[in-house]
Amino acid sequence: MPTTALVHAGARAAASARTLSWCAGALVLSLASPAWADKADRSQPLHFAADAARVDEAQRLNVLTGNVDITKGSMVIRADRVEVRQSAEGTQTATATGGQGGRSYFKQKREGVDELIEGEAEKIVYEGRDDTVHFTGRAVMRRIVAGVPADEVNGQAIRYDNKTAVYQVLGGGVLGGTTTGRVRGVITPRNNSAPQEGSR
Repeated sequence: MPTTALVHAGARAAASARTLSWCAGALVLSLASPAWADKADRSQPLHFAADAARVDEAQRLNVLTGNVDITKGSMVIRADRVEVRQSAEGTQTATATGGQGGRSYFKQKREGVDELIEGEAEKIVYEGRDDTVHFTGRAVMRRIVAGVPADEVNGQAIRYDNKTAVYQVLGGGVLGGTTTGRVRGVITPRNNSAPQEGSR
């Protein structure tokens, strides 16, 4: 085999190995039904209750502490401490830490279906700018259908994209550029009333 071909073959093998190494500690899933988190939530005011609050108008920062309970449309966040920042464009970022068992709680309705997304983690960050939720540290996320738990995933970190209904789950920490640890979960089969291929 010519030297050039060997170099290309080696590069392809290395890329394949990197891909397999990454996949061993990560899982990317898409919720099957074409629905998103309730789009109306983004334009709703944020309501909160807490034991104490500090408002810094100059920094556009609100620091809420003690039994914090936040609602924004269908979205709910519960934690020991939440920092809410507002950008010059008006988008909000909420960073929640602590809570029951040392983890914060998040819940939001999906638009157009009787489903909720809920999760817990040591740290939860809601990014209003790109409409994503990041769960970090003992993270778990569930899909609730008609009040009944369906899918559930666990990992060190979970990133949920509200716009595309895609979530990415990572295992333990990163060592030498490779994600370590394993992700775990339960995926419930979807009911599909549409005719299957070959059933006509």
